[in-house]
Amino acid sequence: MRTACDLLIRNGTVCDGTGAEPVCADILITGDRISGIVPRQDGGASPGSIRAGRTIDAQDLMVAPGFIDVHGHSEFTLLADPRAEGKLCQGITTEINGNCGLSAAPLFGAVMERRRSDLDDYGIEERWSSFEEYFALLGNRTIGLNVCTLTGHGNLRGCVTGYDDRGLSPEELRQMGMLLRQTVREGSIGLSTGLIYPPGMYADRQELIDLCTVLMKDGSSPCVYATHMRSEGDRLIEAVRETVDIGRRAGIAVHISHLKTSGERNWHKLSEALSLIEAAQAEGIRVTCDRYPYTAASTDLDTVLPSWTYEGGTEDELRRLRDPEARGKIKAEIQSRVTDTTYWERIVITSVASEKNRWMEGKDLLRIAREERCEPVDLLLGILVEETLRVGAVFFTMSEENLRTILSRSYVMLGTDSSARSFGGPTCKGKPHPRGFGTFPRFLGRYVRRDLASDMSEAVRRMTSLPARTFGIVGRGVLRAGAYADVTIFDPRAVCDRATYAEPFTRPDGIHFVIVNGVPAVWEGECTGSRAGRILRNGR
Repeated sequence: MRTACDLLIRNGTVCDGTGAEPVCADILITGDRISGIVPRQDGGASPGSIRAGRTIDAQDLMVAPGFIDVHGHSEFTLLADPRAEGKLCQGITTEINGNCGLSAAPLFGAVMERRRSDLDDYGIEERWSSFEEYFALLGNRTIGLNVCTLTGHGNLRGCVTGYDDRGLSPEELRQMGMLLRQTVREGSIGLSTGLIYPPGMYADRQELIDLCTVLMKDGSSPCVYATHMRSEGDRLIEAVRETVDIGRRAGIAVHISHLKTSGERNWHKLSEALSLIEAAQAEGIRVTCDRYPYTAASTDLDTVLPSWTYEGGTEDELRRLRDPEARGKIKAEIQSRVTDTTYWERIVITSVASEKNRWMEGKDLLRIAREERCEPVDLLLGILVEETLRVGAVFFTMSEENLRTILSRSYVMLGTDSSARSFGGPTCKGKPHPRGFGTFPRFLGRYVRRDLASDMSEAVRRMTSLPARTFGIVGRGVLRAGAYADVTIFDPRAVCDRATYAEPFTRPDGIHFVIVNGVPAVWEGECTGSRAGRILRNGR
């Protein structure tokens, strides 16, 4: 009796995502599902027993579930260019957006005003206020990979109260809770915070506990709290304690975004931070983390300013930067904590809004200041005003040894902390962090295979089934009959990243095939142009 399928993956070493030992097996895909897995020791899917529309010979290759990027920022780039080539080429088939307190919705009032320039930069003319409206727009685009989203606390607070530095009234907190419930009904998988950014930085611990409690009271909610903590450097330990306490008091699973020790004077704190996390796990609090395999961070350049400059929103921040008295105070505060010129060498401009300053992209602030014949701090303040704050940067602040230690932990997943971009079109601009093109291949090649000599099955588990279980993503993250056919096929001996800070738009090596919902998205290392991704509301 002959069996029919749409796609047959033959002769591969199957790493099913659970952490189990790999097995030699053939995989049958019919429609958007895996219809069968036949171990080779049982004879495999012999040519005479199966009729396949297409066949992949995976001899000497590893067949794994599609990778899940737990920390994406593709809310707008997927509307601008839904191909997501930079993610697909890494083997990513699903990404979680809405991180660091910033999500696609709710989007109205002061939050829409703040994000308007981002929309304009990508030529996005549509406007929306809810996830329901956003998902409709995204669905009409047809997207290259699966997407689910958290609700950004910054969106909730900004929509209700704007960007003022103050506590909430009971009525404002009630409104935020109602908005959060609405986003969950529309498909959100949890709540995220960005506690170094306005307006998240203005929230006290009780506000966050109260909102997490709203999630826990809604039986349909996924109950995940993901946080860019209040500090990743000087007050790292206090921030970890706060995160654990929120999980304990709200009874919610907590996920620490891009766990790091920022600044050399803080590198020694990692051991205590990990001890706090693991003690909380032993107590029964669900705590997980993610990290990208690089020692440089990337975010907005204005994060180097004193926090008081942000209050009130973009226009108030710019007003302070233009005011001689306030600018002098800002400059003095920055100079008081900058001890040597190497600080400025470790900050590299990745993007600017104007054509005039495009030449600065890819250069560090000290080099630019010398070319401009000015002090680095004056250059910093000047460029922020000229570009109306729309400047991205890379910050080289982390320890390689600490990175290896973090990546070795069984509860640490992979996140690119990047938006989905493509190798041409509206998202192909600037010098973005190479993590958007190399995170997963770099982890597999440099860290799993070389530096850590880790077990490949365990590494795959932390890129697939662990994220799926943590964030409630149903039917993905494992290879088994009946699961969705998200599959990544790679060469474990050759996989590696090739993207650099100077040339980020560079494909990795060793990722040969990527299947999204049964449709080939990468075939023999090249993007096919297919867009079979789906919006996973509440992870489904």
